[in-house]
Amino acid sequence: MMQKEKQRHGGRTKVSRGARADFYQTLGVSKSASKAEIKSAYRKLARQYHPDVNKQPGAEQKFKDISNAYEVLSDDEKRPVYDQYGEAGLKGGGMGGGGAYGADPMSIFEQFFRGGMGGMGGMGGMGGMGGMGGFGGMGRRQPVKGEDIRFDLKLDFLAAVFGADREFEAQHLEQCGSCDGTGARGGSSRKTCSTCGGQGQVITTSQTPFGVFQQVATCPTCSGEGEVISEFCRKCGGEGRIRVKKTIKLKIPAGVQSGSTLRVRGEGNAGPRGGPAGDLYVYLSVQDDPDITREGQDLFSRISISYIEAILGTVVTVKTVEGVKQLQIPSGTQPGDTLMMSKLGVPALGNPRQRGNHYFSVKVGIPTKPSANELSLIEELAELQRGGGRRRVKATPARAAASTSATSTASTSTPSSTSSKRGTPGVTRESSAGGKPRAQEKKEEGGLWGTIKNVIGSGAKWLSDRL
Repeated sequence: MMQKEKQRHGGRTKVSRGARADFYQTLGVSKSASKAEIKSAYRKLARQYHPDVNKQPGAEQKFKDISNAYEVLSDDEKRPVYDQYGEAGLKGGGMGGGGAYGADPMSIFEQFFRGGMGGMGGMGGMGGMGGMGGFGGMGRRQPVKGEDIRFDLKLDFLAAVFGADREFEAQHLEQCGSCDGTGARGGSSRKTCSTCGGQGQVITTSQTPFGVFQQVATCPTCSGEGEVISEFCRKCGGEGRIRVKKTIKLKIPAGVQSGSTLRVRGEGNAGPRGGPAGDLYVYLSVQDDPDITREGQDLFSRISISYIEAILGTVVTVKTVEGVKQLQIPSGTQPGDTLMMSKLGVPALGNPRQRGNHYFSVKVGIPTKPSANELSLIEELAELQRGGGRRRVKATPARAAASTSATSTASTSTPSSTSSKRGTPGVTRESSAGGKPRAQEKKEEGGLWGTIKNVIGSGAKWLSDRL
C-alpha cells in the first residue's frame, strides 16, 4: 500500500510513494519519457512476460503490472493525476472513483497490437505468436474444418457376420475447381475488409459507472474472414464449394451389427475457403434372418421333431451361417432342450478367430389327431406301462399266423421274415373281465406288433426290447 506523508509547503500537499516501484520504474522509462518511448517499452516487456510465452513463476503478475503501468502512462488524463497524486490518486477521488483504472491486461494487450502499433506490424503480423490464437482468439479467423456427414447403409445378415466390401454413392461438398475454394471469380482477388481492417473481429467499448467494458464480436461484413470478395465465382456463387456425388468404397469388418458406425476420414464436406474436409460416418442397419436370431456373438434357432424322433433319436438338417449342416438328436431328447454347434456363431469384432456358438432349441411335436392305429398303439403302450409283471414270449407259428391275419399282406412281409429269424417279442397278459380266450389274446398281440412296425419302422426293435 502507498504511504502518504503530508508536508506543508506553501499550502500544497506533497504525496510520496513507499517501497513499491512506481509505473515508470515498472516500464523502465524516465518520468519525462515520451509516448513513443512508453509504447516501445511496453511492447518489449509485454512480449517477454505474456503468460502464454513466459511460464516462469511471477511472470503473470509481472505482465499485469506492466499492463497497469502502460494503461496509466499512455493516457493523457491519467498520467498527470498519477504524477501529482500517485496511484492513490487514481484509486481515490482524483479520477472520479477510479472506475476506468485497472482494465483487463489482456484487453490492453490486444488493443495495443491490433491498432496501436500500425495494425499488426509491431508484432510481425503476430506470426510468431500463433496469429493471436493464444491471446483470446483475436485476429483473422483460422481455416475451418468442413462438416461431418452421415450415410445410412443396410447390410444383409451374412455380410454383417463375415464382413464384406461395399460401394455406394454419397453426396458431399468439394472444393470448387474454378476458384480453388476462394469463392472469387478468376482474375479477381479478395480484398481486406474495411470494417475490421482484416482482423475478422470488431471491438466495441462502452463507458459505465463500473468502468470501461469492451466486447469482441465477429465482423458482420466479412463473417470473421477478414476479407471480402469483389467478384463472386460463377460456378460456386462465392461459396468456394460445390455439391457432388462420389463413389465411396468401404470395407466392412466381420462381426458388425445394427447401430455400428464406421468412419471414413476426409470424405465429409470440404472446409470453407480451403479448410480441411470433415469425415463421413456410415451407420449400419442389419437385416434380420427369418430362421436365425443373433445375440452378440451367439446365434439361436428352433427345430421341430416328432415325439418318435425324440424317443428314438435322429439326425436332422439345420441351417447355419456356413450352410446346411447335420445335427445329431440324441435319444430321449426332451421338449425345450438346447443343442449346441460349437464355433458356428459370429466372429468377434476385430478378432475374427474368436467365434460364438449356434444354439438350437428343440420343439417336440405331439399329434393332436392321431390315427386309429396310432391311438390303439398308444393305449396298448399305456396298459403295458401300468401293468405290473412283464415277460417276453417266444414267437410261434400260430402267433405269426395271427399277425398275418390281422394286417395286410404288404405290411407283414418284413415282420414275418424278422420273426422267422429271431422271433417277435411279446407280452403275456391276464384275461380280461369278460373272459377273453388265450388264443384271441395272442392274436391281438401279433396284430399290435405288426402295426407298431408299420408305424415306426426300425423303432419297433427299440420298443420291443423294452416292453
